[in-house]
Amino acid sequence: MAKRRGRNEGTLYKCPNGRWRAQASLEGSRASFTANSKAECQSWLRKMLNQAEQGWNYAGSKMTLEEYLPIWLENSQASLRLKTHDQYRRTIEKHILHHVGKIRLKDLHTERVERFYASLLKSGSGVRTVRIVHAVLHRALEKAVRYGLILRNPTQGAALPQYKHAEMLVLDETQVSQLLVAANDSRHKALYHLAVITGMRMGELFGLRWSDLQWISGRIYVRRQVQYVPGHGWSFVEPKTRSGRRTIKLGEGVLQALQEHLVRQQEERTAVGERWVENELIFPSKTGTPMDASNLRLDFYQVLQNAGLPKIRFHDLRHTAASLMLNHGIPVIVVSKILGHSKPSITMDIYGHLYNEMQDEAAQLMDELVTPICTQLHSKNESLLEKQAQPQDMGVKRE
Repeated sequence: MAKRRGRNEGTLYKCPNGRWRAQASLEGSRASFTANSKAECQSWLRKMLNQAEQGWNYAGSKMTLEEYLPIWLENSQASLRLKTHDQYRRTIEKHILHHVGKIRLKDLHTERVERFYASLLKSGSGVRTVRIVHAVLHRALEKAVRYGLILRNPTQGAALPQYKHAEMLVLDETQVSQLLVAANDSRHKALYHLAVITGMRMGELFGLRWSDLQWISGRIYVRRQVQYVPGHGWSFVEPKTRSGRRTIKLGEGVLQALQEHLVRQQEERTAVGERWVENELIFPSKTGTPMDASNLRLDFYQVLQNAGLPKIRFHDLRHTAASLMLNHGIPVIVVSKILGHSKPSITMDIYGHLYNEMQDEAAQLMDELVTPICTQLHSKNESLLEKQAQPQDMGVKRE
């Protein structure tokens, strides 16, 4: 005979075969558990009811990842950038559903998540891919916690593969000069000049309009960036963080390069006539539309080759700008603002190794500052001691 507990507490009874069975009604769904002992069933029942009191949605927790993730993605569309939403979708379809799509939310635990990451690495995915998968899965399951579908995010605390330390490739002052000289005949010379002076990202450079440049004050405003989303085309978006919207002071050299670039752009506009699409961009394609990143990279690699320089990524011009500023004593807080980092600690995390390299210079500088003073004081002390050691005239008259 079933033994009734209090209201909403479930049912516990002994089966004809001698085993015990517990049942609980949770948000309209009935869950049951069978065990050899009454104590096991009581423990299960307490656990289920406690979880229900915490807001756990038992019926929803039986959803699989392939059922839940599309719902989450659709609900998140309004709060995500178009490019971010597209990246999440492709990550889910390509990497997540194939491996763990059939797993129910309630059955996904941290250990299973770690096995999933390990299987991705084993199948040939890189560390960056695994960490992107983790970021997407973590965000989706964090929302599942808020929905009451699970009580804890199983990606929390999951071990992640670490990036292998890669040496940062940057150009020194001489190499930067070689780059700009080799770019003399390139329509992107001013872009390279501005990139290596300010450390702007490629998307930020592509999003600059002539109205963002103040010729008299020599300031340029970073207000937007260009993003390309497959199937949707180009779009202009604001920087992700408030610090990404920034003002950068420019020197005479880069301003002169931009003036020459403006003249060249006006000639290009005249040459294409009605095919020109006016976006007021400083660095557009030859027809005025946002520039294609692959075309810029091809030109960049050719310029590097012509200059006899090592093949670096375009993004390494950003690292070059930062390293040159820091190596020449520009305070890290100023460099951080120019780069658009939200806080100086981010700049330190990325470029802190430069300070290690500067320790020899610091040691020599401090030695030059302090040692002469110490030597001077030591000499004065020796002179004083010698003077004190000489016989003193006590006023005795000698015959």
